[in-house]
Amino acid sequence: MVGHSERRANHHEDNRIVNAKLLAAMRNNLLPILCFGETAAEKSAGKTHEVITRALKECLGGISRETMGKIILAYEPVWAISTNKDNKGAPATPQDANAVHQFIRNTLKEMFGAEVANQTTILYGGSVKPENAKAFFSQSDIDGALVGGASLKKDSFAAIIEAAKQ
Repeated sequence: MVGHSERRANHHEDNRIVNAKLLAAMRNNLLPILCFGETAAEKSAGKTHEVITRALKECLGGISRETMGKIILAYEPVWAISTNKDNKGAPATPQDANAVHQFIRNTLKEMFGAEVANQTTILYGGSVKPENAKAFFSQSDIDGALVGGASLKKDSFAAIIEAAKQ
């Protein structure tokens, strides 16, 4: 994983550093998961699309259409992560998360073309739990989940896996 919110916050990794890590991962034949998302302050200021666009353009700099097929994206709204101190207990709805995923896919179409955009795996990483996993997985543009804390409890993680199979 490159660009995870905790690395960005705790180690001051910006899009430039994330891009360098992504390119290094690609040079070394690793399959990277590129994480990005907005903070609570950015969301409340109405800057979600601006933050997402900047992250995609800066983090994916130097990536070709062919290489893009080897990268998994993870939309990780920092404000929706249950372990984040800024989380006010209001996770994204599946429909809201899907709308951002659609925006991501449309931005990828502009950058790489429709074929690449439609084939890119985009995960949702905002407090997916057994209780909400099926609702997230049923959305048109959410291809899976980047599971955090729920993956540390075998019963919770197993339930999320089961929801993904349905």
